[in-house]
Amino acid sequence: MLLESATQGLYCPAGDFFVDPWQPVGRAVITHAHSDHLCRGSHSYLASRESRLILRARLGNETQIQTLEYGERLDLSGVRVSLHPAGHILGSAQVRIEHQGEVWVVSGDYKLDPDPTCRPFEVTRCHTFVTEATFGLPIYRWPPQSEIFAAIHRWWQSNQEMGKASLLFAYSLGKAQRLLAGLDTSIGPILTHGAVENLNQLYRASGIPLPTTVPVGGAPKNTDWSKALIVAPPSAQGTPWMRRFGVLSTAFASGWMQIRGTRRRRSIDRGFVLSDHADWPGLMGAIQATGAERVWVTHGYTSVLARWLQEKGLEARPLQTQYIGETDEINEVAAMSYSEASPSSGEQQR
Repeated sequence: MLLESATQGLYCPAGDFFVDPWQPVGRAVITHAHSDHLCRGSHSYLASRESRLILRARLGNETQIQTLEYGERLDLSGVRVSLHPAGHILGSAQVRIEHQGEVWVVSGDYKLDPDPTCRPFEVTRCHTFVTEATFGLPIYRWPPQSEIFAAIHRWWQSNQEMGKASLLFAYSLGKAQRLLAGLDTSIGPILTHGAVENLNQLYRASGIPLPTTVPVGGAPKNTDWSKALIVAPPSAQGTPWMRRFGVLSTAFASGWMQIRGTRRRRSIDRGFVLSDHADWPGLMGAIQATGAERVWVTHGYTSVLARWLQEKGLEARPLQTQYIGETDEINEVAAMSYSEASPSSGEQQR
């Protein structure tokens, strides 16, 4: 086996490196900068060049970070490593590992839907594919993005007519920027929570065009909040920070919004089904396109997806991890979504 499951995460003995370890290690190869894939404290990191600003912000200036352009190859003790676009967030990558004619690909998180804020998913042929299964149930099928953004615009305009501020919750790294890139700025001003604005600046510095946004903390005192759309991380819900907006309507952009009852349980007025992960057809399409004979399944509905693939004739197995997911979106939303979608599945919450 080119990779093995170790205490710290997925380990490549031949190259002496880990992929997305959840404990500090000597050399970590990172798929992307979300905290369930990026553990602090490793001696050195290897990641895509497009993720360098975000990695530096999250790891600090003293950390040793090496970056590669997509498709560029690096030899690690005879193992050839290259990174390929995953389509998840800015800088997200699939890790291709080749040794003695054997090719493995660790996908990290990925999506196949187009996204102007990151490179599109690139099919990478391999013998073994390590796939996520965050939305690994047939019920998860994303509607067209055009429909989702049209619905967001209608909600925003309706709130304006009723004199309500529009507060849209979205994870601050990746989802918020994708939303901003798709908004119709002619409807009104767009304001952001500080956590979102800090990452907006990193995206802009990385060459990703985003509409003009104003941080809530820097808004003039006479700001008419009822005209604005405010983008904030889910962790801001229910905090004193929200009080300044007066009468408002809340919404959440997440793939978990496809599950009936999730919006109600979170006390959200509207839910918009927009995810940075592959849906069920996306997972099926990506796995098939790789040509992989063996599939390891991680993150989410691992057992369900592995069984499905086994029934299709593939050698598949769930991969146990210590991933707990992003605090903002996964811990707050996925726990209830998993229990409602599959109460007895016993899957890891993410």
